[in-house]
Amino acid sequence: MSGSRFLFSNGILSHNLDAPPVKVFLETHPGAYTTSRTHNNALCLLFWQRHMRRLTESIQILSNLAPQLLFKSNNSAISLPSSATLPVWHPTVKMLVNDSMCKVLPTALKERSDCEELAITTLVSGNLEELNACETVSEERTRRILDVHVHIESYVPPTFGIGGNGAHLAVVGYGRHVAAAKYSDWVRIRKTLERLRPPSVTELLLSNNGDQILEGCVTNFFVVCCKDSDAGKALRDYGNKYSFEVRTAPISDGVLPGTIRQVVLEICRSEGIPFQEVAPSWSEHEIWEEAFITNSLRLLQHVDSIQVPTDWQSAHSKTWKDMSWTTKQFQGGPGIITTIIQEKIMEKAILEGYHIRNICAG
Repeated sequence: MSGSRFLFSNGILSHNLDAPPVKVFLETHPGAYTTSRTHNNALCLLFWQRHMRRLTESIQILSNLAPQLLFKSNNSAISLPSSATLPVWHPTVKMLVNDSMCKVLPTALKERSDCEELAITTLVSGNLEELNACETVSEERTRRILDVHVHIESYVPPTFGIGGNGAHLAVVGYGRHVAAAKYSDWVRIRKTLERLRPPSVTELLLSNNGDQILEGCVTNFFVVCCKDSDAGKALRDYGNKYSFEVRTAPISDGVLPGTIRQVVLEICRSEGIPFQEVAPSWSEHEIWEEAFITNSLRLLQHVDSIQVPTDWQSAHSKTWKDMSWTTKQFQGGPGIITTIIQEKIMEKAILEGYHIRNICAG
């Protein structure tokens, strides 16, 4: 792997050592962001149109509900408004992002290795000085109020279903604030959960009560539940569609409306796979036959194990070493429903692939 890293920010293109890791960059810059990646040997961007819509929605939500998470200022004397009421036009956001992508993407593509894809994080911050200078916010003014930063680094997607590629999860933290929007400050906030991460765990899950599981720190979480006493037979007999269902927490519970989460729900509808938007309950983990997590880099990853503190109330005053855990182990790699959904995601990825050449074409 080349390990290349690029950042286009404030009109300056930085490369490798001059470009910080994406987590470091997000920790130090407020704003709404989205992360996607290339596909098919870097010919296409995965679900790019969906990502641009979600980015626009996140900017609007933060502007209305939490402007402190969106706006930056170089002047400490300028106070943040309680609500910026900033109208956000999707075509404007898309144009600004494409303009910045055109400055960095050709160089990143030229330096990538054949085995690599590119992970692309787009951050949009609000410029408070520009906002305060506007009596009315027009579409043209919005272009000056919003600052776009593009971070690109090499990425090798894991192979689905290979032994050792399953996720190991632990429920450790409370749900996020303003979960409907994806914002960079969450990268800093979630660092406090790291002391609760057991060494083997690859993703941390969030819950407000230690039972209903909301989502992961960087993923959405799904389980496949058997409603039949003969659980194994029910899943082998995929035609018996009323014997199982897919569950994931609803947006109203305070989870991120992830791009791949929405794709999974669309697949369940189109394939006739029963599903409920209800938070998976740990008290019912005996009927969980499969579990998987989703995000825009991994797409879908099956789960090998989940562990939960035996004493949720005191867990947050301890470290992982001081806690006792109850563990759910899944056997045999990805299950049949997980595999079907993963295959359909890849089919949708091809159908909705956004060709790289379209970026600079507008």
